[in-house]
Amino acid sequence: MRTISLLPLIAALVLAGCANVAVQEPHPLPDTPAAYKSGQAAGPTASAQAEWWKAFADPRLDALTERALAHNTSIQLAGARLAQARALLRASRAELLPQVSANAGASRLGGDAARANATAGTLYTAGLNLSYEVDVMGRLSKASEAAALDAKAREALLQSAQLLVQADVAQAYFALRALDAERALMRDTVAAYQDTLRLTEKRHAGGDIAELDVARVRTEVAATQSLAIALDRRRAALEHALALLVGTLPSELSVAETQWTGTLPQIPAGLPSSLLARRPDVTAAQASLQAAQARVGVAQTAWFPTLSLTATAGGASPALSDLFKTSAGLWGINALLNLPLFDGGRREAGVQNAAAEMDAAAAGYREQVLLAFKDVEDQLSALQLLAAQGEVQATAVASATRATKLSESRYRNGLVSQLELLDSRRSELDLRRQALQVRAAQYLATVGLIKALGGGWA
Repeated sequence: MRTISLLPLIAALVLAGCANVAVQEPHPLPDTPAAYKSGQAAGPTASAQAEWWKAFADPRLDALTERALAHNTSIQLAGARLAQARALLRASRAELLPQVSANAGASRLGGDAARANATAGTLYTAGLNLSYEVDVMGRLSKASEAAALDAKAREALLQSAQLLVQADVAQAYFALRALDAERALMRDTVAAYQDTLRLTEKRHAGGDIAELDVARVRTEVAATQSLAIALDRRRAALEHALALLVGTLPSELSVAETQWTGTLPQIPAGLPSSLLARRPDVTAAQASLQAAQARVGVAQTAWFPTLSLTATAGGASPALSDLFKTSAGLWGINALLNLPLFDGGRREAGVQNAAAEMDAAAAGYREQVLLAFKDVEDQLSALQLLAAQGEVQATAVASATRATKLSESRYRNGLVSQLELLDSRRSELDLRRQALQVRAAQYLATVGLIKALGGGWA
């Protein structure tokens, strides 16, 4: 009767404790725009599993990307984190099932009291124990749900790591190809300067021009050779970066210089609303937020009682040979209802901590969504402006090439000074290098757009 009279008090304490903990809802997400700011027409929904790099039709890029997916250390680390999360999920699900264990032991009793009660001697025991926590308030199921969402987040982070590595490999590769084209341009320019130097030295030997003209051409040859060596240094660094991405030593990777050909693929941006479903980093942030919300529920169940059931069955006997006889059998069943009444505020602090983690996850999710839209807008606007810049740059290169040819013809005929020819060639070289840099930027922005869209398109 005394126990029954305490039930209203216990219920009142539980409800009062729950009322002291208020958990605010996370801040709402920003509204999804109907279209991108660039005004690009929407295309089909992208697929994050597509082998998007094959759209560039470059077998060497294909080989490097496949090698990176197999050996990149960042991907391997993300895969290990996913395996860890899945193991924790299996462990949390195991908590929902009964736990069975076996035990065996031997104890020696002695002393005057034991002899007086005829209990002196050795006692052998063996049995099975079964324990089970009844998930009355859903604590175990909520914990399992949170672990499943953690595993989902880790899976999305693995996909995000794969996409990041794929994009880094493509961007490093195209930067390498752009450097090769620029190096070839520098070699052609050095050869042209050397041809001019031979002509200038010949005219100087004939007394037509002063030694100052020879020194000027030699200066241009040396300066251009210095720029070519600087490009060689940059190429070596890029090749080493590619080696790291594909998970090998720099000495074991060599990318042969080839002519840079091919055309840029046209990337459909799709609808802004579908972006949130494609990007694995957004998916990971969303799963982390959901897991944090589930853990708030786990923390709140600490205010409710727990019910544990245990059962034992086995035997005990002073003789080992009699241990498993019916006469030696014993069994027991226990039920334990536990409810902490005072803990100094530990449970309330646990709920507040879980709520703070939920707020942090919500802020991270919101930030990831904003970042996703920013990335897409950045690359879309970059591609549009680079296309316009490329057209203007092509016109400038054509004009500079024509000016150089005219200056060279006039210089050979003695109609203009050497300074005019050198100035024309210097201007043409700068404009051609800028044109290559614009083309490289278009490739890098295209890869950046694919990465911003979540990888690939269907």
